[in-house]
Amino acid sequence: MNIIQTEIPGVVIIEPRIFEDARGYFFESFSQREFDEKVCPVTFVQDNESKSSYGVMRGLHFQRPPFTQTKLVRCVRGAVLDVAVDIRRGSPTYGQHVAVELTEDNHRQFFIPKGFAHGFAVLSDTAVFQYKCDEFYHPEADGGISILDDSLGIDWRIPADKAILSDKDTKHPLLQDFDTPFTF
Repeated sequence: MNIIQTEIPGVVIIEPRIFEDARGYFFESFSQREFDEKVCPVTFVQDNESKSSYGVMRGLHFQRPPFTQTKLVRCVRGAVLDVAVDIRRGSPTYGQHVAVELTEDNHRQFFIPKGFAHGFAVLSDTAVFQYKCDEFYHPEADGGISILDDSLGIDWRIPADKAILSDKDTKHPLLQDFDTPFTF
């Protein structure tokens, strides 16, 4: 696997080695040994999958301590714009984000450490999105910041009149009104 460093240390893009021939392709989507060596040691305990249509925007989500989550995400059908926002108090990159397009064709994965809010927007007609988490889901620890917060400077590539958000995601606070539970 090829590791692409981003502007925010610890947030990385992962490109697999793909073997193609007349039959199709093969790649290792995850190797614990290689991940531990090249990214960081982590034990994933839960895999999730969602299917969404064009314009769906999910996020920006996180789990509060002590149930914080590290995520490894990928899009196995369609295309999404995936975003991680640094919400660690005292971080030199607090409030900054990394955005990457994940598609069924580029097979990229995106690693999001603890202390980041995560969200994505569906750019294709439909998308199937998968992610690994190193902590189980705890609804009582659920948190978020507004996916529509203009101060974050995120170009979601979805026109406002085409955006589809859950009721819950429309109620998250702006970053400036948010009291982060994370420290750098």
